[in-house]
Amino acid sequence: LKKRLEKCNQDILDYVEEFRDFSKMVLSRLAGLNSYKAEVKSEVENLLTRIERAQRDIDYFGSVTDSNTCIEVHEDLVKQQLFEEAEEKKKLKLMLNASCDHMLAGIKSLKIVKKTGDKHGSWMKDPGKKHTKIYLLNGSVNNVILEFANIMIFMENNRTLKARRVTLPFPWEGTGHIIYQGFLFYHRYGSLNEIIKFNIQKRNITDQMLLPGAGRIPAYQLSPSTKIDLAIDEQGLWAIHAEPETEGNIVITKINHITMAVEHTWDTSCNSKDAEAAFMACNTLYVVYNLPSGGTSRIQCVYDVLDAVNTHEIPALHFPKRQGSHSTIHYNPKEKQLFAWGDGSQIIYKLHTKQKV
Repeated sequence: LKKRLEKCNQDILDYVEEFRDFSKMVLSRLAGLNSYKAEVKSEVENLLTRIERAQRDIDYFGSVTDSNTCIEVHEDLVKQQLFEEAEEKKKLKLMLNASCDHMLAGIKSLKIVKKTGDKHGSWMKDPGKKHTKIYLLNGSVNNVILEFANIMIFMENNRTLKARRVTLPFPWEGTGHIIYQGFLFYHRYGSLNEIIKFNIQKRNITDQMLLPGAGRIPAYQLSPSTKIDLAIDEQGLWAIHAEPETEGNIVITKINHITMAVEHTWDTSCNSKDAEAAFMACNTLYVVYNLPSGGTSRIQCVYDVLDAVNTHEIPALHFPKRQGSHSTIHYNPKEKQLFAWGDGSQIIYKLHTKQKV
């Protein structure tokens, strides 16, 4: 037993000694690890610093690249827009027949053909037909057209006895209607912006459309009953109106008279304030102004949709030998005359034209 105890004691001493050696080894390794840890920490901190510097460089070069890209994209957009505008002008010139090259230079004379009807109304010929018929549309709200075989019969005293009466299914509003190629185009009374195409011979409605943006305010301040003024020139059917969004400036719209579709719209620089009427001639809008109390009518705002006229150099054109106001002024492209309604009188103005410059 004594020997066995001695052996156990010796074993314990051996174990203690081994544990001491192991502890020393562990402590030595831990000291090495601490040193390595410090080195690793230093390397990591150095690496983070380099990464941050590299990130700043990347951000800088990225911002420069983005800036150049934005500039290039902006320039491309401008080029594309200029190209599209040029193409649009080409299409418009083709659509509107750029060979129409004359402009109004003066109003030579007037002829009061007859004095009949209310203060407001319109009268006209059909420039799209070869016949000599005269049409009278009396009043700013009505549904009866009077058709005369020619101007001589119209001038006779008993005019209504020889007139063909055409009754519309819906009355018109204002005095801005027009007759072209056998159809009456008019703003339907009670509607905001509905334009009706009516076949005069067959006495039925052929088509209708809504004119975007129109009908909320008068086309001309001095003719408040007319919200939409329809016009005919060498290029066909137009609509003239004003919108609140344009601060009362006049808007003109080209309409395909066959399909009743909008072809193009222009916001003009002509204001509707103190305007009493307007007409289209050879792709150009002429706005007629007057005094609220009536006076000498004058054209003092011109807008050419193809920019073929230097409108800033055009002097005001006065209507000759007459004091009063106009309810309607329509251009007849076939006869190159204005058919006007002034205070119940039916008037023809002869025009002086010149080449566009």
